[in-house]
Amino acid sequence: MTRSPFDPDESLTDAQERREARGTPKPVVEDTRGEPDAGYRAHPASRIFIRGPWEMAASITIGVGVVMLMQPFALWLYTYSFIVILIGTVGFIVVSHFPEGD
Repeated sequence: MTRSPFDPDESLTDAQERREARGTPKPVVEDTRGEPDAGYRAHPASRIFIRGPWEMAASITIGVGVVMLMQPFALWLYTYSFIVILIGTVGFIVVSHFPEGD
Protein backbone atom coordinates (compact mmCIF):
# COMPACT_ATOMS: atom_id res chain seq x y z
CA MET A 1 0.00 0.00 0.00
CA THR A 2 1.38 3.41 -0.91
CA ARG A 3 1.53 6.14 1.67
CA SER A 4 -0.12 9.49 1.18
CA PRO A 5 1.54 12.75 2.30
CA PHE A 6 -1.49 13.21 4.54
CA ASP A 7 -0.99 9.96 6.49
CA PRO A 8 0.08 10.35 10.11
CA ASP A 9 3.83 10.44 10.64
CA GLU A 10 4.80 7.19 12.43
CA SER A 11 8.34 8.40 13.13
CA LEU A 12 7.21 10.89 15.80
CA THR A 13 7.77 10.17 19.47
CA ASP A 14 4.89 10.27 21.94
CA ALA A 15 5.91 13.75 23.13
CA GLN A 16 6.00 15.07 19.57
CA GLU A 17 2.58 13.57 18.85
CA ARG A 18 1.12 15.25 21.96
CA ARG A 19 2.63 18.58 20.89
CA GLU A 20 1.10 18.26 17.43
CA ALA A 21 -2.25 17.30 18.94
CA ARG A 22 -2.22 20.50 21.06
CA GLY A 23 -1.67 22.55 17.93
CA THR A 24 1.77 23.82 18.89
CA PRO A 25 3.19 25.78 15.95
CA LYS A 26 6.12 24.27 14.11
CA PRO A 27 9.52 25.82 14.86
CA VAL A 28 10.84 28.57 12.63
CA VAL A 29 13.50 27.25 10.28
CA GLU A 30 16.14 29.89 9.64
CA ASP A 31 18.74 27.82 7.79
CA THR A 32 17.18 26.38 4.63
CA ARG A 33 20.44 25.03 3.22
CA GLY A 34 20.66 22.01 5.54
CA GLU A 35 18.68 18.82 5.62
CA PRO A 36 14.97 19.26 6.34
CA ASP A 37 13.77 18.48 9.83
CA ALA A 38 11.77 15.32 10.47
CA GLY A 39 8.11 15.98 9.80
CA TYR A 40 8.74 18.43 6.96
CA ARG A 41 8.25 17.29 3.41
CA ALA A 42 9.90 18.87 0.38
CA HIS A 43 7.68 20.32 -2.31
CA PRO A 44 7.54 18.14 -5.46
CA ALA A 45 8.64 21.08 -7.64
CA SER A 46 11.92 21.22 -5.72
CA ARG A 47 13.02 18.11 -7.61
CA ILE A 48 12.31 19.69 -10.99
CA PHE A 49 13.72 23.17 -10.44
CA ILE A 50 17.33 22.40 -9.58
CA ARG A 51 20.13 24.53 -10.91
CA GLY A 52 22.37 22.12 -12.85
CA PRO A 53 20.30 21.03 -15.87
CA TRP A 54 18.58 24.41 -16.26
CA GLU A 55 21.91 26.29 -16.23
CA MET A 56 23.17 23.95 -18.92
CA ALA A 57 20.06 24.57 -21.05
CA ALA A 58 20.44 28.34 -20.66
CA SER A 59 24.14 28.13 -21.60
CA ILE A 60 23.34 26.06 -24.68
CA THR A 61 20.67 28.61 -25.67
CA ILE A 62 23.25 31.41 -25.41
CA GLY A 63 25.69 29.36 -27.49
CA VAL A 64 23.09 28.68 -30.16
CA GLY A 65 22.36 32.42 -30.30
CA VAL A 66 26.05 33.23 -30.79
CA VAL A 67 26.33 30.65 -33.59
CA MET A 68 23.21 32.17 -35.19
CA LEU A 69 24.87 35.60 -34.96
CA MET A 70 28.11 34.50 -36.64
CA GLN A 71 26.82 32.31 -39.47
CA PRO A 72 26.89 33.78 -42.99
CA PHE A 73 24.15 31.64 -44.61
CA ALA A 74 20.66 32.67 -43.50
CA LEU A 75 19.53 36.21 -42.78
CA TRP A 76 16.59 35.07 -40.62
CA LEU A 77 19.02 33.24 -38.27
CA TYR A 78 21.01 36.45 -37.90
CA THR A 79 17.78 38.41 -37.37
CA TYR A 80 16.64 36.29 -34.42
CA SER A 81 20.08 35.73 -32.88
CA PHE A 82 19.85 38.68 -30.47
CA ILE A 83 16.48 37.49 -29.15
CA VAL A 84 17.85 33.97 -28.59
CA ILE A 85 20.93 35.33 -26.76
CA LEU A 86 18.70 37.59 -24.65
CA ILE A 87 16.35 34.72 -23.72
CA GLY A 88 19.32 32.54 -22.76
CA THR A 89 20.87 35.31 -20.65
CA VAL A 90 17.65 36.13 -18.80
CA GLY A 91 17.05 32.40 -18.31
CA PHE A 92 20.53 31.98 -16.86
CA ILE A 93 19.95 34.85 -14.42
CA VAL A 94 16.65 33.35 -13.26
CA VAL A 95 18.05 29.81 -13.01
CA SER A 96 21.03 31.00 -10.95
CA HIS A 97 18.56 31.55 -8.10
CA PHE A 98 17.33 27.93 -8.17
CA PRO A 99 18.56 25.62 -5.36
CA GLU A 100 21.50 23.29 -5.89
CA GLY A 101 20.70 19.65 -6.73
CA ASP A 102 21.32 16.78 -4.33
